[in-house]
Amino acid sequence: MANCINCGAALTGTLLVCEYCKTRQDVDLSVVHRFTVENPRSPRICPRCHVPLQTVDLHLQGKFLIERCPRCLGLFFDPGELEALLEKAVGNVHAIDPQRLNEVQSVKRREEYPLAYIDCPVCRKLMNRVNFGPRSGVIADWCRAHGMWLDGGELRQILEWTKAGGGLASKQAELDKAKLELEEEKKKLQFRQVDAALSHHRPEPEIRDFEIDLLPMIGRLLKKIFH
Repeated sequence: MANCINCGAALTGTLLVCEYCKTRQDVDLSVVHRFTVENPRSPRICPRCHVPLQTVDLHLQGKFLIERCPRCLGLFFDPGELEALLEKAVGNVHAIDPQRLNEVQSVKRREEYPLAYIDCPVCRKLMNRVNFGPRSGVIADWCRAHGMWLDGGELRQILEWTKAGGGLASKQAELDKAKLELEEEKKKLQFRQVDAALSHHRPEPEIRDFEIDLLPMIGRLLKKIFH
């Protein structure tokens, strides 16, 4: 459990504002030992506060630049940056902890913003809302072209999810889905093969004697009608 950087009070869940002294907490980047502000005014705009984002360097095995809002402390990651950060910050995880995953998923976030689509900090077009992995409890905002936005506190929750084996659980879910789809395709192929084999042995439909007798009669009636 994290503590307030100002008064030291315990922070429950993913609260960004201390309930006692009302200090806003930079809980997301607390997992990074040090970071520096490279550019205090980025051309990218915060979708929450509508102010220029800061470019910060996390110094993870060299330069590692991301953007964050100086007001709401939301973070913006270019494509692939969030995955790289999780790999560098968490390290290797070899097991899934179902109990811890349930705890992470059950964390009740303090709803600071209304449920709505928000603009991409780069292109200013509405982003999609996506579930970040199974049982993470984080619904992120994602622009296919430019990257992912996380509100303050969501990175910390994703890090806890990763430590509990969430990444492994996500890969396992994708593998299970692929196996299920493969089994369905195998069944469809087997049905098609059986149907093709049976079609070669189906007898031609029989023409009954009375149907043969009726054909000349129908022909004569048609001649009378049209002549």
